[in-house]
Amino acid sequence: MQFHGKRVIITGAGKGIGRTCATLMAARGAEVVALSRTASDLDSLQADIGSRGIRVDLADPAATRAAMAEAGVADYLINSAGINVLQSTFDMTEDGYEAVMGINLRAALITCQEFGRARVAAGGGGAIVNITSIAGHRGFADHLCYAASKAGLEGASRVLAKELGPHGIRVNCVAPTITLTELAAEAWSDPAKAQPMMVRHPMNRFAEAEEVAKSIALLLSDDAGILTGAVLPVDGGFLAV
Repeated sequence: MQFHGKRVIITGAGKGIGRTCATLMAARGAEVVALSRTASDLDSLQADIGSRGIRVDLADPAATRAAMAEAGVADYLINSAGINVLQSTFDMTEDGYEAVMGINLRAALITCQEFGRARVAAGGGGAIVNITSIAGHRGFADHLCYAASKAGLEGASRVLAKELGPHGIRVNCVAPTITLTELAAEAWSDPAKAQPMMVRHPMNRFAEAEEVAKSIALLLSDDAGILTGAVLPVDGGFLAV
């Protein structure tokens, strides 16, 4: 219960890693404010963990700022919302670029900005974890805009750590490998598809969503009080080889 009495805002909380983070943080005592664009996901999450839900399309900058204002002051922020549009160098479209960068990068920067402003006004302190990806470190075909968004978020997180640090606000990233959410587990169930990627992992497996969530909880906790501006690979050793 290390987060008892604390409040956390989680974007993309309706599904996948974000939902797992919401469940874990609630189990450890935090009050969860969940942001998602799908009302049914917010309703089911509220039923499961007693979270407070805010429906928002993070592709809309004004709506994102309004949602953060509605969320109010929190102790922590987890940016889990993300999308991918599979396009190669030759196939990239303006619509694909705007969709991926709008959610994965711009929305995350807005939520960090609004979180930081609220924390400073409240006297400082707090922590942010932005979820990036190993795709920001290694080149994967058809991930042009996705890779740019995740590498960009890591670079921006270092600036955030520098500028928010004097106010006692820490900013870190986790960079997961393929994470076996319900959707991903189905997508990677074919050994012919999974094995070429699997052999690049020294631990010979992909990540579980709870493992990513626990790593995020560690970075938010007081146990990581000196850590800021860091990128933690949650990747079974993928980036080490």
